[in-house]
Parts: sequence; C-alpha cells; structure tokens
Amino acid sequence: MASQERSMPFIKNLASSDRKIRTSALASLHTFLSSRQISSSLTTLDILKLWKGLFFALWMCDRAIPQQTLCAELANLINVLPRHAVAPWLRGFWATMAREWTSIDVLRMEKFLLLVRRVVASGFEWMKKGDEGNKKKSGKETAWDMQRVDNILDLLNEWPFSLEDEARVEQGTEKEELVPQTIPVGLRLHVLDIWVDEAEKVGLLEADDVEASKILQRLIDQVDALEQATTRPAVRIRSKDSLGDERLPGNRKPAVEEDQTTTDGGDGGDWDGFED
Repeated sequence: MASQERSMPFIKNLASSDRKIRTSALASLHTFLSSRQISSSLTTLDILKLWKGLFFALWMCDRAIPQQTLCAELANLINVLPRHAVAPWLRGFWATMAREWTSIDVLRMEKFLLLVRRVVASGFEWMKKGDEGNKKKSGKETAWDMQRVDNILDLLNEWPFSLEDEARVEQGTEKEELVPQTIPVGLRLHVLDIWVDEAEKVGLLEADDVEASKILQRLIDQVDALEQATTRPAVRIRSKDSLGDERLPGNRKPAVEEDQTTTDGGDGGDWDGFED
C-alpha cells in the first residue's frame, strides 16, 4: 500500500486551490490510469482516495464552463481504464458521492448534480462499446455488451436504486472515514430524476431495438422494486413519477386525434353571413 501511495503523489494536488496545479494533477491521473498494470492493481482504498481528491478538485473549481468541462473529464475517465477496472472505479465514485453528499452546500450542489448526470450518462454509453467481433447470431454487430450492461445495472442496484438505506462497501480498510454508512435520499432522488433522460440519449428507448428494450425493462424493474421497498416517502413518490414518464413503454400517449369540428362533416372555414 505504501508503494502504491508513493506512486500517486498527485492525489493531494487534485484538491489544490491553484487551478494550474489541479489541471496538472488531472493530466497525471489520466496517464496513471492509462497504465493497465497500475489501474488493474488499484485497491478499494486507492480508488476511494483518488475519488476523494477528484471530489475536492470539482469542489474548488469555479465558473460554469470549467465546471462543465471538469465534470465531463471525470465521467470519461472510465474510457481509459481496462474493462475489468471500470466497475471498481465507478463503485468508488458512488461511495464517494454517498459519503460527501450531505456536506455539499447549496452554492456547490449544482456542479455535483451535473457530475452525477455525466457519470450516469458515461456508464450507459460504456455499455454500448462492446469488443470488436461481438456480434449477434445474424452476423450483425450488436450495440450492447451484456457483461458491461450487467456491471452498470448492478452498480445502480447497489447504490442509488438499492433497496436498503445502508451502503455496501468493502470493509477492512484502515481508512473507515472513506466508507459511507448510508445512501443519501438526495442522491437517490437525483438519479431517479435523470435516468430516463440519459437512457433515451443512448438509445435505450428505441422500440425497434430488442436488446435495448430488455435492458430498459431491467432498469424499470429496479426502480419499481425501489418504489415498493423504500420506507422513504420522497423516494417512493419520485420512483413512481419516474416510472410514469411518458417516454417509457406503456406510458406513451397515442397521437392526438383531429379536432372534432374538422372531422364531423362541418365546415372548417369562417362564416361569411347569410346569402341574400
């Protein structure tokens, strides 16, 4: 562990109040994670430390455009990781958000809401990037990698859509302060607000995509189970609202019928008065 910490000297710089130092630290992190040997050997504690630094990097980031850019950069870090390292990395993200959520003040909350949205979106997009040669029996390329789908949906089920209030994190570390105890209601509500939006953007709502429809149904089932199991009224209400989204199958309204006055045989034009 000590040698691993010595190989990550940029962790403290991620939370620096100096923008140039933070930017340099993020570049170092990108290079660090790009090394398959290093990123594959990261422990749960290593990942929690890294995400703590990233959390405070965003905390210290001012102005809308830099905040938006940083959120996108942090969310896209999964694209430089080897496949098997993505789930542990994202688990560290959710653990960090759960631990820090209630400490975020009103003035900073908006950028962390954006970060969560970007990470959810990046995870959904990552599900589509299957290995080359991953094809359906018909010979056509499949848009979805089911192992990646399982990874992302399992993480959602473990964190924002968890049926339990208590967080489930690998224990036994010497840094217990990095391990969250519960999953904040506010974090759950935000993900319930955005998941349909982000699912739509990656094509999960496409009716003619059989695989996408199956994945979407799994998400719907997770939210439905949360609605049934939660003891939190706000979570129950927001879950129900989420499931009632008009974009979801079964909720879509039929095309609006033409106005009765134009279909009952009556004239649709203006009245010009009586004839002489």
